[in-house]
Amino acid sequence: MIKSVQADVILHAFNWHYDEVTEQASTIAAMGYKHVLIVPPVKSARFGCAWWQRYQPQDYRVIDHCKGNKQSLVRMINTLNQYDISVYADVILNHMANERGNSQSFPGSDALASYQSNAAYWQQQQLFGNLENGLLSANDFHQPGQCIQNYNDVGDVQWNRLCGGNGDPGLPDLTDNSWVIWQQRQYLLALKGLGIKGFRLDAAKHMSLAHIQQVFDAEVMADTHVFGEVITNGGAGEGEYERFLAPYLSATGHAAYDFPLFTQIRQAFSFSGSLQTLINPSAYGQALAKSKAITFVLTHDIPNNDGFRFYLLDAVDERLAYAYILGRDGGVPLVYSDHGESGARDNGRWYDDFKASDLQVMIGFHNAMQGQTDEVIAASDCALLLRRGEEGLLGINKCGHTVAFNVSTHNRFKWFRDYVDLKTGATDFRIESGSQDFYIAPRSWQMWQVR
Repeated sequence: MIKSVQADVILHAFNWHYDEVTEQASTIAAMGYKHVLIVPPVKSARFGCAWWQRYQPQDYRVIDHCKGNKQSLVRMINTLNQYDISVYADVILNHMANERGNSQSFPGSDALASYQSNAAYWQQQQLFGNLENGLLSANDFHQPGQCIQNYNDVGDVQWNRLCGGNGDPGLPDLTDNSWVIWQQRQYLLALKGLGIKGFRLDAAKHMSLAHIQQVFDAEVMADTHVFGEVITNGGAGEGEYERFLAPYLSATGHAAYDFPLFTQIRQAFSFSGSLQTLINPSAYGQALAKSKAITFVLTHDIPNNDGFRFYLLDAVDERLAYAYILGRDGGVPLVYSDHGESGARDNGRWYDDFKASDLQVMIGFHNAMQGQTDEVIAASDCALLLRRGEEGLLGINKCGHTVAFNVSTHNRFKWFRDYVDLKTGATDFRIESGSQDFYIAPRSWQMWQVR
């Protein structure tokens, strides 16, 4: 049976060492996170420790890289379990590493020699399989030499290589033969055996649906939350959504990053955009179904890949967008935190963001409002006011002046009860008449909860 996942917040511990996650476990729990998405648990290059090297696997059968190994992974899982926090693994099944002259032999002769000469260490890092033999050969890859040329062509995108330009031969692209499928299934089952509860499927857009369906069979999917990375520039009617994301959701039963909603958020917070477009974007296909959505304001590709940096929001708008995804009903919100050299270009903007006090308020509201439906009860180009049942209220104002709303209170709030401002902990208002005035300060968000 596929696990039914509540809308609990995921901390994306991007580029964190597994030991760092272990050390921060009590803080992560106190903040209200329910899941932690971790560095890909695989063998990948140690030299340089660049973030992108974590996304170039060398061997599925062992876990060893500069951000940890199997031993530190197990410690982390066991520690987080004590706080009732589950671990999600970022997994890369589309390709292997671009290395050793673009070799298609993995993990390579040097790695196999190391497995034998330092057998005690590698046995401790082993997940499955026989380390005396290689894992993959040229028979397990699509033909080399062809980089993706047309991103509107499904066959081109799913069959050919992701390349970096300037003569880069690209990442060796795996085929879906029975050997590859079996190895990848054993890898995921071994991770589940360690206590992994969910998987983020990297580059899902670049894998055939047949490949994904064979790997993520009933045994792998049992009691597991799986979501894919399928980048689009919108929802229903947009080309990439229709060619890639909609078929992925339909064929696999997985969840996915809610790029349609993210597009709406970016447009709404733009200079000429209107927050009224966020009233109910799913009604016109511009947000994924609540049960399928991983909602976000930032993914690791956005600050770290030059081609995606135009997606970055202004720091204030980013916070307002977090208030929106954590204040609304639906989806599993993901909060990004970067612990590594990749965050240096932005002066560590997201390094300790995971434990910011304002995010703690938002996450607390999100957790407290589980099971409460949402309704936008007032909106303008600048601002919106959204209620969660009769229990809570969210206000957002993106503009530089105070916005006032007067709303009817009938059948919307609990009468003669205190509504507390969650930022200050003070009572802000009581419903004692048929209408209520709300004032939302410039460039700010507000959350209230009944007491």
